[in-house]
Amino acid sequence: MSDTKHPLVSVLVPIYNVERYLERCLSSLAAQTFNDYEVICVNDGSTDASPNIVRGFADRDKRFILVNKENSGYGATMNVGLDRARGRYVAILESDDFFDPQALELLVYAAEAANAEVAKGNFWLYWSKPAEKRVPFSVVDGPMVGRTFCPRGDADIAVFFRKSSIWSAIYRRDFLEKNGIRFLETPGASYQDVGFNFKVWAAANRATFIADCVLCYRQDNEASSVKSSAKAYCVCDEYQAMAEYVNEHFSGSDVTRLTGILERMKLDSYLWNYDRLDSSLRPAFVERISHELADDVAMGRVDRKLFEPGAAADLDALVSDPARFERSRRAYRAPGGAVLRYLALGGVPLLRDALSFKACGQYVRRTNQEGAAL
Repeated sequence: MSDTKHPLVSVLVPIYNVERYLERCLSSLAAQTFNDYEVICVNDGSTDASPNIVRGFADRDKRFILVNKENSGYGATMNVGLDRARGRYVAILESDDFFDPQALELLVYAAEAANAEVAKGNFWLYWSKPAEKRVPFSVVDGPMVGRTFCPRGDADIAVFFRKSSIWSAIYRRDFLEKNGIRFLETPGASYQDVGFNFKVWAAANRATFIADCVLCYRQDNEASSVKSSAKAYCVCDEYQAMAEYVNEHFSGSDVTRLTGILERMKLDSYLWNYDRLDSSLRPAFVERISHELADDVAMGRVDRKLFEPGAAADLDALVSDPARFERSRRAYRAPGGAVLRYLALGGVPLLRDALSFKACGQYVRRTNQEGAAL
């Protein structure tokens, strides 16, 4: 357990105009079976009743702390929380989500038992309407459960490609500080979790995994499409920062391996971002990433072994024929879109290769399009 001055766990809760969900979020912390923690609620300039809700918890329980700051976005908010954390471990709880009562107990036990720098669990997808519903989401699958390993050096690299659910884990604070793992301070809430997640798996020498679902990840509050040109390229900024992190913190074969993983992650993220963009922003985004990916291929950064046939065809089309790529994405959104996408990208030969690959089950990533385990 912790000493009398410092809690064992610091839970960071970033807050911006979430009065609708915040009571349930903070109540889930107050109800934890593990009680050696502090809750650092960082208010990013909310204009609703969110700060008052936090003050109510702080008045009743000294473990709850309100930190007010001017609005500057998710990354800056999280970094303020990291700077204020005093615990041996850091946990993250988004203000519209809520923990299972045993979440901290399970994660701390796993981390302590394995002497791990990070302990990771699964979570539920949660809907409150039209009727309350929970669906398990596995970012930790059978081959990972109960294991403690170094992700960048292990034969199993699937964890890099799972959904960046940074809130279903705890992290040793000294591990984060030693490895310079912080959030990129870009506007709003735009992909900063992806960079944080990648740095954790790249740097960790001892990561451990449990099968328990520790949190409800709310789906009612999911963001809609991106209509702001200022945010359209935030994902590119995040991947540039991740590449710089690799080159600054690693050397030799680690750089080669992590760069290859990063390039495969990048394609997934860029496709996801493209599909979310307002149609008016898509052509300019494709033009930018086409040049970027062409440079990556020319520089030998791409590990083709990590690209299944459909992904390789997407990459090649983006590099050499962006118009064909855009036709394939339009086809993908139509009924029977998966087949039409393959036909648009590479005709019957690609469709045959994709079906054969799927039948053989040779997925190094073992990850579906939602970032869950296959």
